[in-house]
Amino acid sequence: MCYTLTNDLEKLGLLARAIRQSVVRSLAEAGSGHLGGSLGSADIFTTLYFSVIRHTPDEPLWPGRDRFILSIGHIAPVLYATLAEAGYFRKEELLSLRKLGSRLQGHPGRDHQLPGLELSAGSLGQGLSVSVGMALALKMDRLDNRVYCLCGDGELQEGSVWEAAMSAAHHKLNNLTVIIDRNSLQIDGSTEKVMALEPLKKKWEAFGWQALECDGHDFRSLLPAFNKARMELLHPSVIIAKTVMGKGIASIEGDYRWHGKAPTKEQAVAFLRELEGGIQNIEH
Repeated sequence: MCYTLTNDLEKLGLLARAIRQSVVRSLAEAGSGHLGGSLGSADIFTTLYFSVIRHTPDEPLWPGRDRFILSIGHIAPVLYATLAEAGYFRKEELLSLRKLGSRLQGHPGRDHQLPGLELSAGSLGQGLSVSVGMALALKMDRLDNRVYCLCGDGELQEGSVWEAAMSAAHHKLNNLTVIIDRNSLQIDGSTEKVMALEPLKKKWEAFGWQALECDGHDFRSLLPAFNKARMELLHPSVIIAKTVMGKGIASIEGDYRWHGKAPTKEQAVAFLRELEGGIQNIEH
């Protein structure tokens, strides 16, 4: 049976908070990993898995499922936390993140036998190409499954992304939706200083895509964007979701130094207390 999806904003807010808490706990236990992007994209993951994607935790390879591809593989902690929250595996396993023999490695790997993974990730720029292939195959088989691909904005500096974007438009893959985690930061600082991406929306439109922009922390903005993408008949869609790295923890929000940094056990206690204090993704 397909997972029961919801548009209840309060429930989505609680889920996003639980996912952020799981991310903090797992990274503190691991002592390494990528906190900033994982926290910043938690609302996107919540929207996808609890409001948008057709999926079945009890039957991960259900043929009727939509496909989700995590192209920005280093934010694996938020994917793992979301899968656990949805019931793909026990939440206790999140504390095995990055440990020897764990199914939850620093980047997702299908060879680790973790349910819910469609692609091994790690090499930035590859996810969209795989997503194009999946979407095209579904079209050729006359299936109505959709493909969703999450990319980081710094990842868009990879040339392979734009080759895939051109191919998707050429084949009119309206069953493909790309989400860009647009926090405007990457490991070395501002994306606009490292290699400018703007005007980003116009670039995607020039490549033949329906380009949408939304607040990546507001479900009232995210949900209509996904609905509009689903209704598009001729073009692939891209949702540029504007986010804040480290969202939910005021002291690290917008700080690129937390791109690939884990909290200490003491910091984690303070971060969890702050997350417990409110639902930032509904009123922020």
